[in-house]
Amino acid sequence: MLFQGCVIYLALAMGWAFATMIRGRELAKMKRAQRNGNSLAFLNVDVESFEHGAQAMLPRVTVVMPVKGFGEHTIRNWRSQLISLYGGPLEFIIVVESMKDPAYAAISKLIYELKDDVLAKVLVAGLSATCSQKIHNQLAGISAMHKESKYVLFLDDDVQLHPGTVGALVDKMTPEIFVLTGYPFDIPSGSLGSYCIYEYHMPCSIGFATGGRTFFLWGGCMMMHAEDFRQDRYNMVTGLQNGGYSDDMTLAAVAGAHHRVISSPPVAVFFHPLSQNLSFSRYWNYLRKQTFVLESYNSQVNWLMNRALFFSHCWLSWSFVAPYVLVIAQLAVCLLSHSFTHGSFFLFYSYLLAGLVMAGIVAICSVIESLSLQRLSAVIISLCNELSPEKPPVSIKTYNWFMVFVAMVVDNFLYPVSAVYSHWSQFIDWAGVRYHLRHGKVYQVGRPILSLCFLWLIGQSLLTD
Repeated sequence: MLFQGCVIYLALAMGWAFATMIRGRELAKMKRAQRNGNSLAFLNVDVESFEHGAQAMLPRVTVVMPVKGFGEHTIRNWRSQLISLYGGPLEFIIVVESMKDPAYAAISKLIYELKDDVLAKVLVAGLSATCSQKIHNQLAGISAMHKESKYVLFLDDDVQLHPGTVGALVDKMTPEIFVLTGYPFDIPSGSLGSYCIYEYHMPCSIGFATGGRTFFLWGGCMMMHAEDFRQDRYNMVTGLQNGGYSDDMTLAAVAGAHHRVISSPPVAVFFHPLSQNLSFSRYWNYLRKQTFVLESYNSQVNWLMNRALFFSHCWLSWSFVAPYVLVIAQLAVCLLSHSFTHGSFFLFYSYLLAGLVMAGIVAICSVIESLSLQRLSAVIISLCNELSPEKPPVSIKTYNWFMVFVAMVVDNFLYPVSAVYSHWSQFIDWAGVRYHLRHGKVYQVGRPILSLCFLWLIGQSLLTD
């Protein structure tokens, strides 16, 4: 187990080093373009893309934003999405479940403030009954998109978009690509829960730093061909509507089944500031939602893939924790041997030497892993700062790396616990709604009456203000 754990630490270090190379190459390309006189390199490193002829040929894009409620950073995130500097026709469809949702008043006010600069509307989708509320809102937005839209971009409200993101995604979109995706980079607030979320995302981020084709998909940022939805290609709309729980896992399964390409451009990485009041219980609920995704599926192949992810992730997580447990156990045995052998120095020093050797190996591998993670974080922060020059720069100096280490151990220990609990419970509470799965699909949606009444009262107070 000690050897397995150390191999995992070094494998993570290599993966983060590779991701650093990909992101760093893009950062260097931007800085080189700036030195060559392109002051708009944060939008596009190719100066010719700003010519009138090129801008006039840009396709129409519809941005669908399913929202529910709002938090500490939500309005700032919405603003970053709405003020995109895309040069082509662009419309925003913000979808809420009802006018009683607090998000309705907040986003309506923001749209009014920006009415001269953006084309945006709020759409009320109603309550979902056969799928998750997010998917229900997304499909409602698709139904309302402009008939000439070539691409549809799905965005979550926790994404801080860069001014040139929409243009960068359109620039990379080709007929061969099924989905273009990105990935968030967390800015922890200081609590253990926020660092656990950061730690959870960083290993997964390796799969999104390929600079092109990948097998991973994040539902917070997905650009797709609008025609695929109009034609219900591969029955994906039907699959999402009838029992769909996770938009990204369902679409990733469709891409895999039909050999379609998922791609992640190097610039599609976004700051994801975490709430100041992010408690450990909120982190646990977040982890539950992540593991519960593996219980949803839309085909036998998808089920097999999710089972493989379930067992491999659980094995990797506890293999990650095992070396630290073994080192502590070995040192404890050393102390006990000294107490119960009446001062037998031979046994004491043999146990002590074994424990120190184990601790040294684990420490060296852990330091290499930590340095690689720090380097990747620094490069991503620099890249995001360059992509959003109008925002106050973020600094890596705010990160507490001891807390990152603690979060690594805690998160990897709890992941199998959460995964097993999700498997046996087959239900999840998400934003006040309880979803029950049967055979991988949502078959029951529960909304407590008290929660609906509370939501209505909050919405009324915001509308009054």
